[in-house]
Amino acid sequence: MAATLPMTKYHQIYLVLREQLHEGRFSEGLPGELNLMQQFGVARVTVRRALEQLAAEGLILREPGRGTRAIDPVASPAVPRSQVGQRAQLTGLLENLVSMGLKTSVSVLEVEMVTASANVASALQLQPGDPVQKAVRVRSTREGPLSHITTYVPADIGRQFGRRELAQKPILVLLEESGVTVGRAHQTISARLADVAVARHLDVAVGSAL
Repeated sequence: MAATLPMTKYHQIYLVLREQLHEGRFSEGLPGELNLMQQFGVARVTVRRALEQLAAEGLILREPGRGTRAIDPVASPAVPRSQVGQRAQLTGLLENLVSMGLKTSVSVLEVEMVTASANVASALQLQPGDPVQKAVRVRSTREGPLSHITTYVPADIGRQFGRRELAQKPILVLLEESGVTVGRAHQTISARLADVAVARHLDVAVGSAL
């Protein structure tokens, strides 16, 4: 049994990093091996196996003396401008919670202007590198943390609300108050593994299935 644990940990790290790469988180390069060892609490050999697997799949390029960088993915086809922001605008979770009679609270962890990754730009019909507002929040019930939410909004809209408003109102309401008319939304539901930051805020172990 013990002999299989390193492989399990390596595979979890590989999956977490792969998801982060697909989300465009490492535009400025991946953390170094020592940083990853500290984040995941593993030995260097475990981190290297995960990185080797990512490199073998063509997701990263390891350059001696220069670090490790992500290989830019091919952006998915752009959606019409009329659908800007609709993929993450509807807070279906909130409506479902209200209908079930559950009380929730929101903690705003981060609000900042960042440059759009290829995936974000495609979803919002922007150019990669265009400014967008990134907001990270945790929604909780009386029992504890329920969801970890990251939203991206075009900068011209995001400048109209900030941390206080995001803590008080659903993003859909804020968008409508900013003059955005929401016609429909596109949602994608999938399973993933908790990375270091998400695991900390949801009180679960790194690599836990979400």
